[in-house]
Amino acid sequence: MTDYKLASEKHLTLEARQEIEECLNLGISFKDIARRVGKSPTTISREVKKHLSIKESWVVRTKGDGSPIYERPCPNLMKAPYVCNACEKQSYNRCSYRKQFYRAKKAHEEYEFTLVDSREGIPLNKQEFHDADAVISKAIKKGQRMYHIMQTYDVGISMSSAYRYLHKDYLSIDKLDMPRVPKFKARKQYRVPGVPKAAKIGKTYADFRAYIDEHEIRHWVEMDTVIGRVGGKVIMTFNFTQMNFMFGLLLNDKTSAEAAAKIRTLKKHLFLADARFGDIFPILLTDNGGEFSNVAAFTDDAPGLPTTKLYFCDPYCSSQKPKVEKNHTIFRDIVPKGESFDDFSQDMVNVIFSHVNSSKRKSLNGKSPFEAFVYFFNEETASLLGISHIPAEDVIQDKRLIKKIKKALPSSERQSEAVTLS
Repeated sequence: MTDYKLASEKHLTLEARQEIEECLNLGISFKDIARRVGKSPTTISREVKKHLSIKESWVVRTKGDGSPIYERPCPNLMKAPYVCNACEKQSYNRCSYRKQFYRAKKAHEEYEFTLVDSREGIPLNKQEFHDADAVISKAIKKGQRMYHIMQTYDVGISMSSAYRYLHKDYLSIDKLDMPRVPKFKARKQYRVPGVPKAAKIGKTYADFRAYIDEHEIRHWVEMDTVIGRVGGKVIMTFNFTQMNFMFGLLLNDKTSAEAAAKIRTLKKHLFLADARFGDIFPILLTDNGGEFSNVAAFTDDAPGLPTTKLYFCDPYCSSQKPKVEKNHTIFRDIVPKGESFDDFSQDMVNVIFSHVNSSKRKSLNGKSPFEAFVYFFNEETASLLGISHIPAEDVIQDKRLIKKIKKALPSSERQSEAVTLS
């Protein structure tokens, strides 16, 4: 007895279908084809009959009144192999019958369509779907992200299902209601002075890799700058790679003097609270922006206090600090690129990053960066950096947060400079 594989063990692949087509072209029987592809003859027979490609006869016969005369089908197609693949007549156009062929590519496309189509639909009853739609739509319009919604509310469907329903227009919201719409424009290039080569001696990315490998360090703080209006205020951001926790310092301009002044102010602020900058920021990794060229401002501290190691990425290699770059996209959901920071205060920046850090993340198994930071440090340290906890239901991740902040602040305070850490 021939040892065939059962049809239920594995679906036919495109390669198997191509083998079937080639065998049919050579006039090989279903039994022999089955041996080649490891299936039963019945499976091959069903496969061929299910995926027939029809080619109508080139001969059209009509009656006297013009109505067509339907010829009887070719007798050879009434039995196996049910196709004209190996028929000699079809090659020379000597047959007036309607023809049937098995084409592997077309058969596989039909199979894939059926595979997807049979699994489409909504596995919820009418009331359950209505309830899920109401929760998702309300949260999206509130500015919350899909992953955050899935972790906060019990909607009865997976995140992939929610996205699929959205793209198929099943939900009452539109794609444009989502926090992010992929409409990226080409970035404008601006030439700004970078970090001098002398300042990077012993602080290159190669030095950084050697140091963390030698000491088996897996987590550090990535530092960068977010630009608002060109020539206006900027935000210097710090991202803790271990928990994707980010906070920002508002700078009046993108200069090394301004960045150094803010860092010194932060160190003093931490020192007065009996905290140490070097303990919280033992390693800093940043790019070659000129604002970071005053190395001593970042690395040195008062005598007897732990110092910080500062390293620079290779030029034009933002991928070497991916965590901070990725978190910037969440910040940009709230403050779109090109919008000015000139009317921002440090308090506003703190509120923005508080919402960013309170959004639950898949990379943290459903926890928020704030929760992870408090676990490794404490809530007091987060507060010293200007970050507070936002309840999951109140998290806002689009530009409506800015309107809400400005509406809540007095007019005089909205126009003021940084109040915290300044």
